[in-house]
Amino acid sequence: MNRKPYPTDLSDEQWQLLAVMLPPPFLVGRKRQVALREIVNAMLYLKRAGCAWRLLPHQFPAWQTVYYYFRRWRDAAWFVKLNDELRTQVRIIEERKPDPSAAIIDSQSVKTTEQGGAKGYDAGKKVNGRKRHILVDTIGLLIIVRVLAANMQDRDAAKILLAEIKGRMPRLFLIWADGGYRGKLIAWVATNCLWLLEIVKRNDDLTGFHVLPRRWVVERTLAWLSRNRRLAKDYERTCESAEAWVYISMIDLMLKRLRPCKT
Repeated sequence: MNRKPYPTDLSDEQWQLLAVMLPPPFLVGRKRQVALREIVNAMLYLKRAGCAWRLLPHQFPAWQTVYYYFRRWRDAAWFVKLNDELRTQVRIIEERKPDPSAAIIDSQSVKTTEQGGAKGYDAGKKVNGRKRHILVDTIGLLIIVRVLAANMQDRDAAKILLAEIKGRMPRLFLIWADGGYRGKLIAWVATNCLWLLEIVKRNDDLTGFHVLPRRWVVERTLAWLSRNRRLAKDYERTCESAEAWVYISMIDLMLKRLRPCKT
C-alpha cells in the first residue's frame, strides 16, 4: 500500500484475519491484478464517508473495479458468509455458544433518493423510503437483515425474515420484539418456526426516556449502523445492495472487536 492510510483502512492484523475468508480467484481467465486489501479498504471508505462510487479517491483502485467486486460478492452472498463467520468468532471470545439461543427483532425506516427501486411510505414514522428489518443476537451482532419498502407492515416483513433464518439457527428458540409485532405473528412464529415471540411492552405509567429490557440491544445495533454515512439514507438502487452495506458495516465492527487497532 503505497499511499497515506485513511482512518477506515484495515490494520495488518485485521487483514490477516479477513484475508483467509475471502473467495479465491477464478481458476480460468485473466489473473487478478488488484490487491484485495485495497478493494476492501475502498469499500470501508465508501461506507464511512458516504460518497458516490465515482467520487472514490484515486489512491484506491478504479471505482469500476471496486464495484465489480462489491457486486460479485453481494450476489454470491459472501458478505453474509463473512458476517456469520465473524459473529461466531466474536461470540466465542465472549464465552458464548457459537449460535445464539435468543434474538431481538426490530426495524428502522430510512429515506431514499431518486435512484429508484422499491420504496413506500411509512405512515407511523412519516418516512418515504425503505425499512431495514434486522435480527440480532443478545450482544447486538447481526444475524440477518432484509431491506423492504417502508409501507410493508413489520409483522409481514418479520415472516420473510424469520422464514429465511429458520434453518440456519438450530439453537434459537426465543425472540424479543416491540409492540409492532404483536397479534397473529406470535402464533405464526410458534406454528411455523417453533419459536417463542415475546413482546416487550412499554410502561405507559412512566414518562420520558426509559431503557426497555432486551429491546435496547437492537436499538444500539441500529445506532452503530447509523455512524456510517452510507447508511444515513438509502442511496442504493436495489434492496440487495442496501443489505450488503449493512453486512459490510457489521463486518468492519466485528473485525475491530477481534483485532483492536493499537493506539
